[in-house]
Amino acid sequence: MSTAAPPAPAPRRPAPPFDDEHEAFRAEVREFVSAELRPHAARWEAEGHFPDSVFTTMADAGYLGLKYPRRYGGQERGPLADAVLCEELGRCGSGGLAAGIGAHTGIATPPVWSFGTEDQHRRYLIPAIRGESIAALGITEPDAGSDVAAVRTRAERVDGGWLVNGSKTYITNGARAHFMVTAVRTNEQPGHGGLSFLIVDRGPGVQATTLRKLGWHASDTAEVALQDVFVPEQNLLGQEGRGFYLIMANFQWERLLMALGAVGAMRFGFERTRELLLDGGGCGQATRHTMAELAVLIEAGAALTYHALRLHCAGVDAVREVTEAKLATQRANFVLQDTCLQLHGHAAYVEQAGFARAARDARLGPIGGGTDEIMREILGKTLGL
Repeated sequence: MSTAAPPAPAPRRPAPPFDDEHEAFRAEVREFVSAELRPHAARWEAEGHFPDSVFTTMADAGYLGLKYPRRYGGQERGPLADAVLCEELGRCGSGGLAAGIGAHTGIATPPVWSFGTEDQHRRYLIPAIRGESIAALGITEPDAGSDVAAVRTRAERVDGGWLVNGSKTYITNGARAHFMVTAVRTNEQPGHGGLSFLIVDRGPGVQATTLRKLGWHASDTAEVALQDVFVPEQNLLGQEGRGFYLIMANFQWERLLMALGAVGAMRFGFERTRELLLDGGGCGQATRHTMAELAVLIEAGAALTYHALRLHCAGVDAVREVTEAKLATQRANFVLQDTCLQLHGHAAYVEQAGFARAARDARLGPIGGGTDEIMREILGKTLGL
């Protein structure tokens, strides 16, 4: 009988597209989040705001321009580095903090880079990468959420540009943003044909009101009123009348980032719960089985998300896979955070512990970036139904 030692088990690591370089970067970001963000999360949540200095701190670390060219101050590390950052931000202890950072890096500056002119890159992207200028994306309106074709904010032609009138709501970074990439209607054509994107600077006629919410307390989610706001001609982003296609292109990355953030938050919540159970002397069979089910939720969500990310980064049309990942992970995150809250009993409801906050924050997932109903509708259509 052979006495040779059995082969060492294969390392347990995320499936490609993440490689050793990405995993080294993950360790770096995790340390940053642990040292620079998480210790302040409870205070910033209680204050209902996190300081603008967070953006400059992240810029100093090189995290605001991970996938952008070095000539603009970026790192040229590609979208997968951005994906790692978003997943690790799920460990910061505040959904509002992660959302504020993510709105800047993941949904507001990408259209400027992808569709902007060199002049727009110089005026908006470079200061955003430096953390000197904070960005927001303005699509949702009081009567137009997931149905972006129903946008009513008007942009009327005037000498040298447009006059914009309307309102946006649930805008992350809306109160603090120096500029807002804004969906507007530039002609009377119904539906999506009349939509364009304008970069609207904070200034005369722009008034923001911070909204109170169930969760995301540290995020300055705002309603933004636009009254006779002049926007110069050079602030048209992309082609006039093509705004709908810019929105759709941006949605896939936004939904992927939401799925990645949910995976990160689930892993962190699960790990904290496991540690507390072990510190308390272990757990009974029922709790052990509950934790086993939560582990399955996490790994299923991660597998779907990484698969969608792999396809998206390969340039494949991954609408179906991205939609599946977004739908699955947002519901799973809420179930997991709510279950962890219950497992800890009355002590978890103390705000300082963070479990109640995590459950509240997770409730936004099935709404933001396209509701569960919209996700099901998209999936149904991809199935030919």
